[in-house]
Amino acid sequence: MIAMLRRLVFHNFGLKVLSVALAAGLWWLIAPEQKPAEVALRVPIEFLHVPENLEISSEAVPEAQVRVRGPEVTVRQVRNTDLRVTVDLKDVKPGERTFDLSSQQVHAPRELEIMQVLPGQVHLAFDTRLTREVEIRPRVLGNFAAGRQLVRATADPATIMITGPKGRVESVQYATTDAVDASGVMEQATFVTNAYVSDPLVQVPRPVPVRVTVVIGDKPANAPQP
Repeated sequence: MIAMLRRLVFHNFGLKVLSVALAAGLWWLIAPEQKPAEVALRVPIEFLHVPENLEISSEAVPEAQVRVRGPEVTVRQVRNTDLRVTVDLKDVKPGERTFDLSSQQVHAPRELEIMQVLPGQVHLAFDTRLTREVEIRPRVLGNFAAGRQLVRATADPATIMITGPKGRVESVQYATTDAVDASGVMEQATFVTNAYVSDPLVQVPRPVPVRVTVVIGDKPANAPQP
């Protein structure tokens, strides 16, 4: 029996060793998840527990660059949507504040290890939220017939509500409409357009169509010629 087992083991022994080596190499090639890899992803910062009536008044809120390490297959498939970088704003007051960013603020699949978070800190400004009503001023463009000019342009509704950080909202004097081209109008015409505020931190919470009515009339006889 022993002799037979010995023959089975050592028969074509070299080929058997080669086969095992090839199988191991093939397994290594088709199992890249055993190889570690790293990737850096840009991830938006998510703010939690934002106090009521508080606004971020910083013009630019930075993203976080997160470098993760893990099995190659997992790293190859990971997307920035698989990660979350959170900052807790509980008890934040109006003013400026600096927050640390570390691996503790990063939520990622358990197969991944957080290697680095950049920037290490974010500095933000906060202000109370203000909502108020401002005038809508139509913006009218166009080439008019000889001797004719724009006499009047009115907006309906005449005002609109805006909201945002208090300091920014207070500095807004009026909202304006998208440009209305009144070329060819001889007496009166109405156009439907939209109103906006140029400050990116000030929002129009309930946008509505704006009807702009333009009135064209004769130029005064002594009006300078263009």
